[in-house]
Amino acid sequence: MRHNKTGRRLGRKPDHRQHMMRNMVTSFFECEKITTTDTRAKELRKVVDKMITLGKRGDLHARRQALQVIRDRKVVGKLFEMIAPRYTDRPGGYTRIIRLANRQGDNAPMAIIELVEEEFSPKPKKAAPAPAAAAVPAAEEPAEEVAAAAEETEAVEEPAEEVAEEASEEKKSED
Repeated sequence: MRHNKTGRRLGRKPDHRQHMMRNMVTSFFECEKITTTDTRAKELRKVVDKMITLGKRGDLHARRQALQVIRDRKVVGKLFEMIAPRYTDRPGGYTRIIRLANRQGDNAPMAIIELVEEEFSPKPKKAAPAPAAAAVPAAEEPAEEVAAAAEETEAVEEPAEEVAEEASEEKKSED
């Protein structure tokens, strides 16, 4: 069983898969867009997002970590100086996968993976989530019942207060 073994095998041994991903990441950052199979694009997205996050950090240790994956110094320089600064405000999701038609020879599903270029605008926070809003009307009904009961008790208490006031006035007049 493959419990706790994430990632796709892509029909290759681990060393071959690692070298293939390194080559694809290098090519991706050189061209900023590549065409590959759908499953390879999904695996490549994980590595690319990690490299851009390292580029956003920008320190020497992050650069050395990126050089462990991307062996070309020029590409790492491009990543740190040109690509990563574009995504300083974006909290993730730096790539887009666009599906294409199947490849003609073996009918493999193809895709284009590219960097996202539009500006990031954070969505406004909602005031209250929907489940809490559904619970509020249920809570309001008992509150209305309590308010109605309080009005009934006030109606009963008002004559008692009036009686007490009359009694106090009578005592004052007797004195």
